[in-house]
Amino acid sequence: MKKPSGYSKERMQQLKDKYRKVAADINKDRVNKFKDQVVIFNLSESFSDPNRVPGIQLSNDPIPYIRQLKQKTTSGTMISAGYGGGTANMEYMSLTGFNLSNFSPTLPTPYTQLVTHRKYNPNIAQSFPEAVAIHPYQGVYYSRTEVYKRFGFDRFYYLGSKYKIKYKKKIDRSPYLSDETAYKNALDQVKQANNGEFINLVTMQNHFPYDRNYYNNSDKYTPVGEGIDDYTRNAVQDFSTGLSYTDTAVKDFISKIDKLDKPVTLVFYGDHLPGIYGGVDMTKYGIQLHSTDYFIYSNKYAREHGARNLVSKTEYVGPNDFIALMAKQTNSKVNAYQALLTEVQEKLPVATLNTQKSTVNSYNTHTEFVDNNGKIVKYKSLSKKQKQLWEDYKLLQYDMTAGKNYWKNN
Repeated sequence: MKKPSGYSKERMQQLKDKYRKVAADINKDRVNKFKDQVVIFNLSESFSDPNRVPGIQLSNDPIPYIRQLKQKTTSGTMISAGYGGGTANMEYMSLTGFNLSNFSPTLPTPYTQLVTHRKYNPNIAQSFPEAVAIHPYQGVYYSRTEVYKRFGFDRFYYLGSKYKIKYKKKIDRSPYLSDETAYKNALDQVKQANNGEFINLVTMQNHFPYDRNYYNNSDKYTPVGEGIDDYTRNAVQDFSTGLSYTDTAVKDFISKIDKLDKPVTLVFYGDHLPGIYGGVDMTKYGIQLHSTDYFIYSNKYAREHGARNLVSKTEYVGPNDFIALMAKQTNSKVNAYQALLTEVQEKLPVATLNTQKSTVNSYNTHTEFVDNNGKIVKYKSLSKKQKQLWEDYKLLQYDMTAGKNYWKNN
């Protein structure tokens, strides 16, 4: 990462003092602590509404429950930094609050290139008494076994790990374990949590390929529109059928956590669109092709104990905003680092990589800002205070990922 101008031990001390005061101000109105919450960050593989893609309209809605749920709770559109791939990058951003666009073009994958080489890797899991990761697939991809260890997770459940994936179910001809399976394994962990716990749940059900006819009755979700070729039609049908199974699994999971006598909050987000919309012009529809769905749901017990839905400035967010949004929704007190992330979420447009690039890891050519109307805004149009906040954020990220960790040590 390029060293921001003015980076020094003294500057980082000033920054930390500044955001300690911001945290104290935020915490005046907050009643909960992370150590008393059960929080699940659920990266739902490739989850994104096909009806949002220009030229695609499905004959039936595969996600009626989630669509209805999004009307009732904190929800909106997440701007992904990838298209057709980049899962671990969205995961990195959501767990750390750092933005991929701030890294140099030579660092397209922080998990393998950064986290595994540093002893100090601040992230949201460290704010909880216990942290667990669940991925119903192999654990070696993107060095997750090493990454979670360095992030401070206590246990990582994956196929072949010493912590067993207890439930295993596949749908029709799919080679991947279902989302129903993922949620059953997560529910076990939620029930076992004695007090606060952070769970990072990464699903696999809707992973590519989409041209293998994995599901029966996929013609229920036929895309209608002009110029749709056979490959796109078949891929969208199979993908959308998978989404319908996710929709059912989410509904069942939420009904189960609502019955628990402990505060549980689910942060659900799709990491990127599947790479099946080849006929859509990326230069014209880049925002739509990088727009996935997210929602944050707090169960009945949590809502009775201070959790609250958010109603402003949450239509467009980045994965790096989820720490701040979750803290706000659970009504939890924050530290200085999380206070800076809260300021970024509340006062800056979404920062992302160039949305007109279609590569899996859109190498960090330049930062793009997306406002709460889904429109690209230029850096020069930001206010003086917004520019200062963006510089503060870059200083924090540099110090914690490439610098001397003054923030930690002073």
